[in-house]
Amino acid sequence: MKKERLFPDYIFESSWEVCNKVGGIYAVLSTRAKTLKENLGDNLVFIGPDCWGEKQSPYFEEDPALLKPWRTAAAKQGLNIKIGRWTVPGNPVAVLVDFQPYFANKNEIYGELWEKYHVDSLHAYGDYDEASMFSYAAALVVESYYNYYISKKKRANKTIYHANEWMTGLGALYINDRLPQVATIFTTHATSIGRSIAGNNKPLYEYLEAYNGDQMAEELNMQSKQSIEKQTAAHVDCFTTVSEITARECAELLDKPVDVVLPNGFEDDFVPQGKEFDRKREAARKRLLDITRALTGDEVADDAVIISTSGRYEWRNKGIDVFIEAVNRLRLSADELNKELVAFIEVPAW
Repeated sequence: MKKERLFPDYIFESSWEVCNKVGGIYAVLSTRAKTLKENLGDNLVFIGPDCWGEKQSPYFEEDPALLKPWRTAAAKQGLNIKIGRWTVPGNPVAVLVDFQPYFANKNEIYGELWEKYHVDSLHAYGDYDEASMFSYAAALVVESYYNYYISKKKRANKTIYHANEWMTGLGALYINDRLPQVATIFTTHATSIGRSIAGNNKPLYEYLEAYNGDQMAEELNMQSKQSIEKQTAAHVDCFTTVSEITARECAELLDKPVDVVLPNGFEDDFVPQGKEFDRKREAARKRLLDITRALTGDEVADDAVIISTSGRYEWRNKGIDVFIEAVNRLRLSADELNKELVAFIEVPAW
């Protein structure tokens, strides 16, 4: 029997990296937003954390007129949100939510999560609480929007809530429980326990079949992140990941095979074309050389070779160790280059 392919009327997509450029998921979501926007218009809504407070985010442009009636209703419900556009190709609707108020009810939220889904938050530390309170707040945003606009429509509307990474798991489970008519998708871009195994210099893929995810989580003090990710994967309507090798990781470490593999895709229009590329490249080179001279006090030649790496601050997983060793080998043979060499490690960190 041939299955009917359904296209959603609304998509809500949440991530810690919506309008918040801290890692690779920002690139994944922002560079496919244009295609989604062309198909859904303003029925595509991205939800991210309000990390800026009174300051202006460089990735977000607030629009006081956008969704104004709902904004007023949401404020009465206690939701402190900013509504505007993500300043990426397509300029999709984005909602930034203040998640700080929910820390006061953290224990009650975790208690309900344990009762309904057996998520272990007792071992939480560091970014677990911050991510979870954002995830909870994002789900409240979807619930409020759905009840204000979508539930009142005369015809049924197909609605999807798409949660990215373990940081949005709590919200996905909240939607699964409170709004079962909204389809939930959970995408892991790399399992948190797999990332931890590799980051602790343990072999991951060559030893994958022998690992037990829960056992490794206990060994590496990752119980709470493992628990939220595993339970979210088990209970959402659709569990996905971005590659075949990560799908193997999910089946082995989360005890849940993915429903479908969704390779990352992106629009390439963020790369300048023709003469504009040359102009921007020269401007970027000049900026980096100015920074080099200011930081080192050295007179660096204009034709110096510049190489760089960037990404999340994970020493081994992101290959920063390999990059430094490669730079060292290049330095040892610098005479053959007959040029100065400047290496940048562009990693956001404290």
